[in-house]
Amino acid sequence: MVTKLEKIAGPKHRFLLNMGPQHPSTHGVLRIVLEMDGEYAMAIDPVLGYGHRMHEKMAEGRPYNGFYPNTGRMDYLGAILFSHGYVGLLERMSGAEVPERAEFIRVITAELNRISSHLVGIGAYVLDLGAFTPILYAFDDREMILDMLEAITGSRLTYCYFRVGGVTKDIDDTFIRRARAFIDRMRSRLPMYKDLVTDNLIFLKRTKGIGIIDRDMAARYGITGPVLRGSGISYDVRKSEPYSVYDRFDFDIPVGENGDSFDRYVVRMEEIAQSLRIIEQALDALPDGPVMVKPKKKLKLAAGGCNYTVEAARGSLSYYLVGDGSDTPYRLKIRVPSYSNLSPLPELCKGMLLSDLVTAMGSLDLVIPEIDR
Repeated sequence: MVTKLEKIAGPKHRFLLNMGPQHPSTHGVLRIVLEMDGEYAMAIDPVLGYGHRMHEKMAEGRPYNGFYPNTGRMDYLGAILFSHGYVGLLERMSGAEVPERAEFIRVITAELNRISSHLVGIGAYVLDLGAFTPILYAFDDREMILDMLEAITGSRLTYCYFRVGGVTKDIDDTFIRRARAFIDRMRSRLPMYKDLVTDNLIFLKRTKGIGIIDRDMAARYGITGPVLRGSGISYDVRKSEPYSVYDRFDFDIPVGENGDSFDRYVVRMEEIAQSLRIIEQALDALPDGPVMVKPKKKLKLAAGGCNYTVEAARGSLSYYLVGDGSDTPYRLKIRVPSYSNLSPLPELCKGMLLSDLVTAMGSLDLVIPEIDR
């Protein structure tokens, strides 16, 4: 007689293994159900919903400006980038003008947040593979960014700094001096990361040729961000559909060659260098003037729909809002990058060794609360 478990798991020599929802390598409450054949994962089923908080539904029950704090609770590592998308959407719908100085400050803080997010992703990824030292260096560098952002936002993680019409606080000479010092320090540290991790023989053996995402797979699953660029596709919203003042800065879009886990790591490291270029240019060209227009006590938007897309730390982030003429959204839909970047996992990792599955999944740099929003 065939048991229920055997029906689920297939042949008798196979078994089911729960990876998560508290497994360290899933970086959040993500559960992966694996059908194992010895050490090989023959079927992979990601199970979501353990941390669902109904952010989109919450938006329908509060004023537009009451949703500001929610944006930082989705991708908590790239909160400023998520906030940038939301205020950009409201400004596009309302026609609000943003002072030029505020736009430059937005770019500076957003790129600092991008670097901070990549440092966590890189450090945690190498930790997943068994190396402890790199995350200590990464968090040491990240601490400088957190100190700077805390001084102007009052927060170290879930920022609520952007507003329709500008930012809540101007940056001063102290911030600018610390930002320039960080640029010099981070540039001097990049060769150290290359020696410690990128050229490390063990790291190369663990990541080269593992989890290859080709162009066809990337297109089928709607993959974006460093994962897409790791597959050799040069698409970045900041270049392809420039927003804010990104069209004024000179920077490159790093791309990989093979689309494997190693390429995705290298793309993130190179993106840190490009973000430093953007920040330095923005500081050099920072204009004088106000950082906030006089805010409206109650924001009412005309009926109709509007979309706004930004390049978050993990890829293309889109907000689509339908207004009904009131001061609350009729519907807010958020298209987050981590969800589509997770989607190829069952196809990508089928037949992999369990240890290689950890390598491939970690290279996607997923933030689960962003998916479970």
